[in-house]
Amino acid sequence: MQKWNRWQDWTNVVLGVILFVTPFVFGATGNTAAAYTAYIGGVLLVIVGLFDLANPENQAGEWAEALLGVLVFISPWVLGFPGLTTMAWSAWIIGVLSVVLAASVLFAERNHQTMAAQH
Repeated sequence: MQKWNRWQDWTNVVLGVILFVTPFVFGATGNTAAAYTAYIGGVLLVIVGLFDLANPENQAGEWAEALLGVLVFISPWVLGFPGLTTMAWSAWIIGVLSVVLAASVLFAERNHQTMAAQH
């Protein structure tokens, strides 16, 4: 796999940027829990996405991406901002998409390795 070439990782970087700017877009910078979740989650998704782009053979980054997606997804309930509808939906959607993107890479690599072993 070539470096800086996987579309799933580029999409994750974009999702991280979107998550980071959501408090500004939706005017939720006053809610500390929602804003810091977006800031920290967004930065971490960008960092992990860039790591995955630079190291496409390393599956640990994809697992970290999936874990971050789960944490972003559950954050509205854990940190108490499900009432902020726009921020909560942003976290839920971006969390699910991050997990799906990471899973698509992990399962594609697993299927590729299985097929290579059969030949």
